[in-house]
Amino acid sequence: MNHRIKTMVVAGWLGCGLTLVMAGTLPGPVVNTHWLAANLDKVQVVSVLGNAKLFTTAPEFEKDAKTGKDVLSEAGGHIAGARLIEMKPMRVERQVGNLKVKYLIPEKASFEKLIQNAGVDAGKPIVFVPVGAEAADVDDALRVYWQFKVYGEAEMAVLDGGMSAWLKDGRAVSTEAAPAKTGTWVAKADLSAQYFASSDDVAQASRKGSAALIDARDAGNFHGLSKRDYVYASGHIKGAKLYSTDLLFKNSGGTVKFMAPATYTALLSAQGIDPKMPTVSYCNSGHLASGPWFMSSEILGNRSAKLYDGSMHQWTLEKRDVVGAVPLK
Repeated sequence: MNHRIKTMVVAGWLGCGLTLVMAGTLPGPVVNTHWLAANLDKVQVVSVLGNAKLFTTAPEFEKDAKTGKDVLSEAGGHIAGARLIEMKPMRVERQVGNLKVKYLIPEKASFEKLIQNAGVDAGKPIVFVPVGAEAADVDDALRVYWQFKVYGEAEMAVLDGGMSAWLKDGRAVSTEAAPAKTGTWVAKADLSAQYFASSDDVAQASRKGSAALIDARDAGNFHGLSKRDYVYASGHIKGAKLYSTDLLFKNSGGTVKFMAPATYTALLSAQGIDPKMPTVSYCNSGHLASGPWFMSSEILGNRSAKLYDGSMHQWTLEKRDVVGAVPLK
C-alpha cells in the first residue's frame, strides 16, 4: 500500500470507524473498538500495563446524578483472551561503552523470551491495549510497539482509547488471570539501524540539522525549570523543538484518543518541525518519546523517524552538552 492510500485509510478510520480488513491484515496502526470487536478472531490482543494488577481488577463505575447512567470512573480488567505485557521488564539496564544506561530496549534474545513468556504467538496480528485514561499509559503501549518494530514485527496496531474506550462502549470485560502459556513469537529481524538513534546520531542531528530533534517532555523539563533525578543536567539538546505529550492526544470524556493525520501535520509545523524531514524523538528515558515517533512513523508514514532510546538519561550520563536552562532565581 503506498503512503497516500495508507494515510487515507487511517484518516478514514479516525473519522468514521473503518471495519474493513484488507488482505487479511490490520487496517492501519490504530484500530477502534468497533473494528476490534468485529475482528477478535483474527488478532491476538495484548494488554500493556504499568500496573499488572489492573489486568484482574474489575472496572469501577459511578452513577451520573443527572442521567442515572453508569459512568466509568476507573478502568480495569481486560478483553477476554488477552495476553499481558507488564511494562517494567520491557526496559532494562545495558552496558553502553563504559557506562551502564537504564531503561533501554532488551537485547533480541531477552526480548524474545519476555514476549514468549507473555504468551504472544508468531504469525498473528497483534493489537496492543493500554488503559487509555492518560497519555503516559498510551505511551507504554507505543513504547512496546516500537520495540516490536525494532525486532522486525510489522502486523501491529494500538486500540484507540484503550480499555477505557472498550468499557465505555459497554463491551464485555474479563478479570481472570492470564493462563500460563509459552508463545511462539520470535524476532524477524534487527532493524535498529532503521528505528534506533544513537547518541552520536543525535549529536550529528544537533550539529548539522540532518534530522529534526523532537523533545517529548513537558515545557518545564525542556526549559530546565525541572528535571528527573536520573537526568544529570537541566535543559534540552541544542536544536531540539518541543512537542509535548499534550499535543499527541485528545481527551474524549476521560478517554485518551489519537487525532487525525492532518492535525498532527499542522501541529508539527506549528512547532517549527518539518513533518517530511527525518526525525529523532527523545524525552527523559525513551518512554514519552515513543509518542512523537509513533505519530511520525506510523500515522504520518515518515520512514525516517527514529527514537533515541537513551534520551536525556544517557545524553547527560555521557556528559554531553545541553542548552536552554533558564535561571531559577
